[in-house]
This record gives sequence, C-alpha cells and structure tokens, in this order.
Amino acid sequence: MQTKKQSFIESLSNTAIGFIVSYASTFLIFPLVGFESNGGKNLIITLYFTAVSILRGYVLRRYFNKKTAVK
Repeated sequence: MQTKKQSFIESLSNTAIGFIVSYASTFLIFPLVGFESNGGKNLIITLYFTAVSILRGYVLRRYFNKKTAVK
C-alpha cells in the first residue's frame, strides 16, 4: 500500500509528463478547432488542467488505496 506522499509523487510524475504532451498538443489542436491562442494562453490553460489532473489522480489513488485496505 502506498503512503499519501508516495501517491502524490506518483500522480505528480505522471502529470509532469502529461503536461509536456498537453502543452505541445495545444499548438496543434487549438487551431484545428478554430481557437486563436498563443504560447502564454496555452500555458495558462495547460497549467490549469495540470492542477486539476494532479488533484484528480491523488484523490482517486487515495480512494482506491482505502477501498483495498478495508477488505
């Protein structure tokens, strides 16, 4: 079973890689859907979704760790 700190580090590592992929993808995807943007806007959008992703990953990991530990 993971500690809370280990869960957070795993989620953060996974999301860091996702951040790079997501940020690079915004330069391709946004123009395809007609969204005018620039590097600064793309960065803010990506940072927001990255924070949401870290929180989501941490909460889900803790939920499933707790659920597994109860059995």
